[in-house]
This record gives sequence, C-alpha cells and structure tokens, in this order.
Amino acid sequence: MAALFAGRVLVANNGARDELDTERELARCLDNKVLLLYFAAAACPRCRAFSPLLRDFYVRLTDEFYVERASQLVLVYVSRDDTEEKQSRFLKSMPKRWLSLPFEDDFKRELAERFAVAAVPAVVVLAPDGRLIAANAVEEIRRAGPACFKNWQEAAALVDRNFLAAEDFDEVARRSLTDPVRRLKYKLGKKTRDEEEEEGGSAATGSGGHGLP
Repeated sequence: MAALFAGRVLVANNGARDELDTERELARCLDNKVLLLYFAAAACPRCRAFSPLLRDFYVRLTDEFYVERASQLVLVYVSRDDTEEKQSRFLKSMPKRWLSLPFEDDFKRELAERFAVAAVPAVVVLAPDGRLIAANAVEEIRRAGPACFKNWQEAAALVDRNFLAAEDFDEVARRSLTDPVRRLKYKLGKKTRDEEEEEGGSAATGSGGHGLP
C-alpha cells in the first residue's frame, strides 16, 4: 500500500507533526494494513456530524484501552478544507495515529478523481494490495460500527502477524524443545520392555527345557 504514496509525504497527527517521506517509513505505517482514505472538510455539516463517529470507530479498533492490540488499520485524512488552519484545527480533535497529506499537496485532488469521490464525507477502504474494498463506507460505519473491520479483514485476506498469542507461542516452543526428549525416552522405555519380555521368554524356555525327558 505504500506504493500509493510513493514520492509523497504523509504527516503524522502528533504534536511534532512528523513527516513520513521515505519508502521505509511509509511501508512501516501502511503495509499489511487496511487503509481508510477519509475525504472530508471541517466546514461541511455532514462531515461535522460523521467525524466524531469515525473518530470513535477508529479508537475502538486501535486504542489499547479497548483492544488488547491495535487492529491492522490505518487512516489517511484527505482534506477538502479551504484553509490550512481549518485542516489543522480539525486534526487536533482527531486520533494521534491518523495520518494526513500536507494541505498544499495536489495529490489530494488526484486521489478524489481516482476513487470517484464526488461528495464528502467519504471513506474509501483499500486492501493492503491496493484493491478497492468499499468505495464509500460511511453508511456501513454508521450502521455496523467496529464490526466493519472483520468484514474488511476477510475481504482483504489480511495476514494477521499476531495471530499466535504469546502464551501459545511459549507453549509451542516448550513442546518443540521437549518432544525429542519425550520421544527418546519413550523409545528407550519400549526397547527396555521388549528386551525384558524377550529375556523373560528365553528364561522360561530355558526352564522348560530342563524338565524335558
């Protein structure tokens, strides 16, 4: 997904407003994640009504207060604001993990054309390989809330890198290390019993032989 923003700059919505512009930085933030492109404008009444819902939706999927680990989800705000001040003021009320395109970047217009965004608010949902999952998920998010993500995850065939819990991994590791020992112990134990049976049979045969006329 980083390829979509190749040669571009994404700005982190933190106090430092860190810029992500290298291939490595973009890949770290975007790869193997469902990408939401949020087209909106602070002055738009419909956007003002929907943005708090989207903020809550995103937080419930990524904040450790609600989930054990963040979902593989990233959001880029594609501003339709008419001033940089309005864009900045809007982003201050949104989650710090959101990303955005710089206000002056004309790539915002190109994205709107590419995904046929004619009105705001609009949430374009993309799979990690760039496939379109939803042209506009605004109504889906309103209706289903965070449950949307599971559907998107399945549609994207997203690989969950954290699918194995830590305690499960530890158990597998312990089992992997001790299995050869257990197999060896079992094998040796079985051999010993066989030998004992063989030795016992030989002894019985020997005893019987002495009683023959």
